[in-house]
Amino acid sequence: MLKNIKTLLLVSLAVVACNKNDDTTTAVADTNSSDGKALTAGTANFSKYVAVGNSLSAGFSDGALFKAGQLGSWTNVLNEQFKLVGGGEFKIPFMPDDNIGGIVLPQPFFQNPRLFWNNTLINGTLDQKGPTPVGFPTSQATDRAVGSGFNNMGVPGAKVFHLLAPNYGNPAGLPAAANPYFCRFASTPSARIIDDATAQNATFFSLWIGNNDVLSYATSGGTGTNQTGNFNPATYGSNDITDPNVFAGAYNSILNGSTTPVVAKGLTSDGAKGVVCNIPYVTSVPYFTAIPVNAITADKLPIANANSLNQLFGAINQIAAGANQSKRFNTLNSDFGNANTVVAPNALLIVDEALVDLSAPIATALTPLYGATTAGYLGSIYGKARHAVATGNRDYILLTTRSIITPPPSGNNIRAGAPAPFNVNGISYPLQDSEVLTSAETAEIKIATDAYNVTIKSLATAKGLAFVDTNAILAQIANGGLIYNGYNVTSDYPIGGAFSLDGVHPSARGYAVIANKVMEAINATYGSNLKAVDVTKYRIQYPRSF
Repeated sequence: MLKNIKTLLLVSLAVVACNKNDDTTTAVADTNSSDGKALTAGTANFSKYVAVGNSLSAGFSDGALFKAGQLGSWTNVLNEQFKLVGGGEFKIPFMPDDNIGGIVLPQPFFQNPRLFWNNTLINGTLDQKGPTPVGFPTSQATDRAVGSGFNNMGVPGAKVFHLLAPNYGNPAGLPAAANPYFCRFASTPSARIIDDATAQNATFFSLWIGNNDVLSYATSGGTGTNQTGNFNPATYGSNDITDPNVFAGAYNSILNGSTTPVVAKGLTSDGAKGVVCNIPYVTSVPYFTAIPVNAITADKLPIANANSLNQLFGAINQIAAGANQSKRFNTLNSDFGNANTVVAPNALLIVDEALVDLSAPIATALTPLYGATTAGYLGSIYGKARHAVATGNRDYILLTTRSIITPPPSGNNIRAGAPAPFNVNGISYPLQDSEVLTSAETAEIKIATDAYNVTIKSLATAKGLAFVDTNAILAQIANGGLIYNGYNVTSDYPIGGAFSLDGVHPSARGYAVIANKVMEAINATYGSNLKAVDVTKYRIQYPRSF
C-alpha cells in the first residue's frame, strides 16, 4: 500500500552569553534536538500517544505484518523520540516472534506471510525469483495478542468507515465481515476501533487512514466498483472506491465524534492534540511503476512472430477505423538474435474494459483468413485489447504481473488454455483487467484521492492539527528521491530504500523517513524540537531468517 519537501538540515549551535563582568560562557548544544536547543515538547503533551490507522501505522512490510516490521513502524520510531520529551509506553499487539507474519483463517483463507528476495542458482545461472514467501503462517485467527490497551491501533486492511464499524474485531465474522488483525486485540468482539482508541484518553494521536479506500481498487487492477454516489458502505465490495461524501462523514466522526448511529467520542473530543497524514497517489508506489509498460525488449521477440502479429494487428486497426474507433495496436519491433542492435522495446498488450467491444466485427472480418473458429477466438481476446500507453494518460502494469510476463525459469509467460501462437502473455495474449491499471481507472482513483485529501486538510486546519502531506513526500521519493544522512531514498524497486518487497508498504528505512517528516510537521505546529532519526540505521530488506 506514501507521496513541500525540504531536506532536513541538522545544526549544532553554540550559544554564547555575556555576564555582567564580561566573562563569557558557552552553553553546550543539545544534540538530541532538531535545533541544538534544550529538548521540548512545545505545546504538545506526548505522555499518552495513540496511533490510529491501517497497515501503514501498524508497520506492515514485505507483504505481511510481523514483529520486526511492527518495531520498525513509523509510529514506534516516533514514540521513541516522544520518550525524550515525556512520552510514555507504546504498547504494540505483537505478532509471533518467528517473524513469518500472516494469519491462518478459516480454510482456505489466510493472510500471507512476509516476502524475502530469493535468488537461486540453476545450472550455474542466477535465477532471480524475486519476492518469495518465507514459509507458512503460524498465527491462528483465534490467537490473541498478549496484553491490552494497545497504543498502536493500526489495523491492516481497514478503510475509513471500518474504524466506526462494530464487530470488526469479532472472529465469528471471519473472513468476510471482520478483520483478522483487529480480532487479535479488540477489547471485545463488538468493539469499534475508534472506541478502543478513545478509551485510552490519549494526550496525543496520529491518524493515517484512507489509503485502502482507493488502494484495494488499484491493486485489483480496477476490478472493483467506483462507489461514488452510493452513500451506504455496507453495500461496498472489498475492492471498491469509497464515495468521497462517505469518506468525509466518517473522517469527521473519527476526529470530532458522532451522535448517530451512536453517540461516541472522537480523537479530539477530550482536547488531545495530534497529527494527520493525507493519501498518496497510488502511482507513486513501485507496485504500479516497477514493471515498465514497454517491457518486451525487441531482441526477445522473434522476427517471424512480430511479422505475423503485425499483419494481424494491422488488420484489426483497419476494422477499428471502420467502426470509427481509434488505432489500438502498435507496430512491433523485432531483432531476434541480434542483441547488440538498439531497437525500441514493445509495449505490453492489455485489455481495456473502457473500449468499445469489437469482438463481432473482428470475428466477421477475419473469418475468410482464419476460419470461423479461430476468427471467433481472435475476436474474443482482441475485441477490447490495445497496446499499453507509457506516457501522458498512461497505463500501469501491476507488480504481481511480473511472473506471468517473464519466461521460464523465473516465470511463466504462457497463458494456460489459450492456443498457440496466441498464448504469450502481453505479446499475443492481452493482459487481463486484474493485471493492469488502465488510464481510465487511474483517473477515477485520482479524483477520489483528491477529494479525500481536501477533507483531511480541511479538518486538520479546523482543529489546528499538524498536517503531513505524504502525497507530496511520496511524489518526491518517486521523482528523484529524498536525501537523509547522505543516502538518497528512492522508490526504485527493490533497492531504492523507500519501499519493501510488496511494492506498496515502506521498508523500515522508508518508515523512518515518514517518521522524520511527521516530526517536522509536529515541530512546526506545536513548537517542539524533535530530532530526525538516522535513516541509514534502518533496514531496506529483511533476510529470509533472522
